[in-house]
Amino acid sequence: MTGPLPQWEADTCAVCPAQTLGPGRFDVLQKPGPQYPYRPDLGWRAGSDGTPACVHPYRVGMPVGSYASAGTPLPDLTGPVPAPTPEALELPDQLDDLEGWLVATLRTVPAERMFGAVARAERQAVERFPARDVVAAMRRVMSRELTRAAAVG
Repeated sequence: MTGPLPQWEADTCAVCPAQTLGPGRFDVLQKPGPQYPYRPDLGWRAGSDGTPACVHPYRVGMPVGSYASAGTPLPDLTGPVPAPTPEALELPDQLDDLEGWLVATLRTVPAERMFGAVARAERQAVERFPARDVVAAMRRVMSRELTRAAAVG
């Protein structure tokens, strides 16, 4: 497998290496952090050695692993998607990480409670970020997550 999986276009962040690279060509990390900053010159987060990194295992559908940097064997890509961790459910400090938080938040509630979760997430997010940015992030996330919840639930 050399290119990205078809579902990654809708499931991952616009700046995720999964948008361009295939499985095994980037590492998957537990969460965003300063050791893997977003690198505009590359178009994704990367370590100091340039290794591409996805920071949302629950979005890319792969468990945490050093696939590119250490050759960790790929998991069964048809297996269950990792659940968001408690860290993923903490409101981020950076606007760039808001979409990932929204996805994590929505994926931890049953489909019948989705609309209440959306309202709570919006209230929380506007305490930290401008309302226009929250609405824009929610629009990008909602269509995919509502469709996903209906299919899963």
